[in-house]
Amino acid sequence: MARRTYGQYCGLARALEFVGERWAMLIIRDLLVGPRRFTDLQRLPRIPTNVLSARLREMEANGLIRRRVVPRPASGVVYELTDYGAQLEPILLSLGAWGARALRDPTEGEVITPDSLVIALRATFQPHAAPPRLVSFELRCGPAVVHCVVDHGELAVTDVGPLPGADAVIETGPALRRLMAGEVAPEQALADGLVRVCGDAELLDRFVEMFHIDSLPVSQGVLEQARAGAATVHAG
Repeated sequence: MARRTYGQYCGLARALEFVGERWAMLIIRDLLVGPRRFTDLQRLPRIPTNVLSARLREMEANGLIRRRVVPRPASGVVYELTDYGAQLEPILLSLGAWGARALRDPTEGEVITPDSLVIALRATFQPHAAPPRLVSFELRCGPAVVHCVVDHGELAVTDVGPLPGADAVIETGPALRRLMAGEVAPEQALADGLVRVCGDAELLDRFVEMFHIDSLPVSQGVLEQARAGAATVHAG
């Protein structure tokens, strides 16, 4: 199949030709967490097998990913990012942080995957809010379980799965976004049962300081509507 192009001699156009097709960026997102087998990538919600195969072929041809044979006992083939492909990490993290500002609670059919949660932690990390010591978290958000380790201001590890011996185990659901966006205070979330913490409960405050989603700017039109509504109430 001939590659579709924008017909423009432009770096941005070429980048979109490489990763602008449907599902490509989400495949890259999961590979940023680590190498994945084809069957692992098939767990991307709603991705058709033929589309996954096509995207992998295209990205391999463009030098973004490569296949590697894993020796025994875990024999098989995994896909992993090349050095060129891995250079997309800061771009994807910035784009993810930008998009997170427009998130609301998940709608029916929207799921949180472990890989998406790992990348969300990387994208929203605020190093200036980290304590001057090593602190570890296990985060359970529905069926997704990931862990992260912050070591003296650096996000040292973010990975899929539980973390034995974590300083705090945080169990939550859609309230996680509200916590990270500052829409609900940690103490209120605990009191309302929106989140549970095992271990050092005081670390929940530190967690939401370290992993933060900026609020979405309110448009001028929305502000004018709110002012008009307030004026009407006052006049009444």
